[in-house]
Order: sequence, then C-alpha cells, then structure tokens
Amino acid sequence: MNVTLAAWNAADEAIAFNAMMACCGSKRWARAMVALRPVTSVQELSAVADRVWAAMQEPDWMEAFACHPRIGRKNAAHAAAQSAAWSAQEQSSTARATGRTLAELAVGNALYEERYGFTYIVCATGKSADEMLAILNRRLASSREAELREAAEQQRQITQIRLGKWLVE
Repeated sequence: MNVTLAAWNAADEAIAFNAMMACCGSKRWARAMVALRPVTSVQELSAVADRVWAAMQEPDWMEAFACHPRIGRKNAAHAAAQSAAWSAQEQSSTARATGRTLAELAVGNALYEERYGFTYIVCATGKSADEMLAILNRRLASSREAELREAAEQQRQITQIRLGKWLVE
C-alpha cells in the first residue's frame, strides 16, 4: 500500500480532513472521504473520490471553486497553503504568457464571474495561458447550468491530479 495512503488511513480525523481539503476545497467532500476510510489502494482512492464528488451539489461545488485563484492570479481567498502551492504549479504557464493574454484573461475572468457567479475553473495542468483563454472564451457562450456542470467536471479532474500529487509528496 502507498505509504501516504496508509498514514492517512491511520491519521486522526482532523489531519485526514486537512489532507483532503488541500485536494478539494469542499468540506462535505473532505468529510465524506474521511468517513470512508480505510481506503486500501490508490485505485480505490481515485474511485471513491469520483463517487463522492458525483454526490455533491451546487453549494459543495461553489465551496470548492472558491479555493481556486483566478487563472493568471496567485491567491484565492479560501485556499489552504498546499492547495495554493498546487494552484501555482498548475497555472505556471501564465508566468510565460504575454501581457496581452494576461489582460484578456483578467477581462474574461471578470466577465465569467459576472455571468455565472463563480470563478472560472479549468484543469490548467499542461495547458498554456493561450489555451486556457480560448477555453474561457468558448465557455462564456454556455448556459449557467451547463457551465456549472463543466466547472464541476474540471474540479473533479483537478482533484484527481492533486490526489496523485499528495500521494507522492
């Protein structure tokens, strides 16, 4: 069994909860993950994380979304330190973006938040700032319901990546 997973299974609830909050900022999701311990394998952890996320609702999604900084920014108001560090890694391509791309992302982020009521969430790992901008512009044409579902799917992908990082750090 993975050493980190074994330690998490044996950890007290507060420590286990904080580890999950770094991976996904929904308290209900993190509590559910802790309640389902022990998890016997990395594959089971991944499956459980997806199953629990699928049971979440809009308030849980919004809570998780609030833990992400805007694309091109460094800080989110409600993010744990580990979550903020992972966000910086995930969005590292914005450090190489042109001033124009960053300005367009800032305008697009504001428009997105005004239109949908939450931060633009995209699984940024492996994407350039220009790719994230193109995705943002495409998603601005979506209905709120469709966009909420898309953002929740992006959060699910981010959570899976972060669980993988957590297991090896």
